[in-house]
Amino acid sequence: MTNLKSTKESLPTYSVNELNKSIGLLLSRGFAPKFILKATVSKSQLKKGHLWLTLTDGKSSVDGVVWSSTMKSIKFLPQQDDGVELVGKLNFWESQARISVQVFDIRASISTVLKKFEIVKLKLLKEGLIDDSLRRKLPKYPKSIGILTSIPSSALADMLRTAKERWPLTKIHIIPIPVQGNNENKVKVILRKLKKNNLGLNAIVIARGGGSREDLMLFDSEIIAREIASFPFPIITGIGHEDDLTIADLVSDHRSATPTAAIVDLLPSRDFEKSNILQIKKMLQDYFKFFFQNKKNFLFTKKSFFQLHSPQLLIKAKKTQINHYKQLLKVLSPKRLLNRGFALISDEKGNSIYSVKSVKEKDKFLVQLSDGKITAEVDSINHAKI
Repeated sequence: MTNLKSTKESLPTYSVNELNKSIGLLLSRGFAPKFILKATVSKSQLKKGHLWLTLTDGKSSVDGVVWSSTMKSIKFLPQQDDGVELVGKLNFWESQARISVQVFDIRASISTVLKKFEIVKLKLLKEGLIDDSLRRKLPKYPKSIGILTSIPSSALADMLRTAKERWPLTKIHIIPIPVQGNNENKVKVILRKLKKNNLGLNAIVIARGGGSREDLMLFDSEIIAREIASFPFPIITGIGHEDDLTIADLVSDHRSATPTAAIVDLLPSRDFEKSNILQIKKMLQDYFKFFFQNKKNFLFTKKSFFQLHSPQLLIKAKKTQINHYKQLLKVLSPKRLLNRGFALISDEKGNSIYSVKSVKEKDKFLVQLSDGKITAEVDSINHAKI
């Protein structure tokens, strides 16, 4: 056992205040001025504008505080059991020899982000708000669109440049919104105003440039998701990178991989449409060329037909035919035969007599000559042939 009296001269002597000051001095010299701390929030309490936290890793715990002056810049307010990553420094209260972490920035851990994502997703799935059959078609040639994003931003600059290159006829309304942090109610108010569509919009693009998945947590908000799901005209989301999927993407009418891709998906391509018009023009030209050539050939055929079957030609042909028949009649005319000395013989009833078998003695008959008729009587019949 150490004898207090004998060791008093060899050991330093402190008052409580001096001891605490010495501990504080050692901590300030031997500890990093700022550090990153990964922890789980076991308790969260907002009091007089300050956020008081109890941080733990399951084995140990430490107090944390976000002062009211810092609260304005904090984009994520953790709740109990949220995993967090924070930037802080060590505070030591000499009067109580108590340590706490003063927090300058705090973000949800990826596990917390994904956990909340799954909770909201499952809830909306059960309500039928996440359903591909509810997605509406995008307008083919939108006259007016709204872009909801932060300004200024490189994402917005890329979107405007792409829109101008693809389809400059579309009027673009830029509507600033916060794109991270605890701002779901602000976004909700903006979306509700846009539902009235006083701007005459055909579609809306909600866009945010790339960042960590934790930075996109605003778009996992159930409140924002419900506003998007009930929107009266199509909403396109272009949030983060291609691999980033948020709740807003699931309830929107169309999800694009990036903000710029959202403009590409929404607006038609001027070059493509021009090429398409030229192709259609050529098709029409070829069609009408074929059509009119076909009609020309048809009319030429008709002309040839009418020329061959014209009334004048038909009359001329008929005249020729009649003249032919006239000549034939002249040649075959009985009168011509009578003029040559032949005669036509008929009975009293006018029936032609071709054979001696048709008459008998005492029958009367008529003999037609070229200049008249003779009435005669059969005196005798001779059956001898010529």
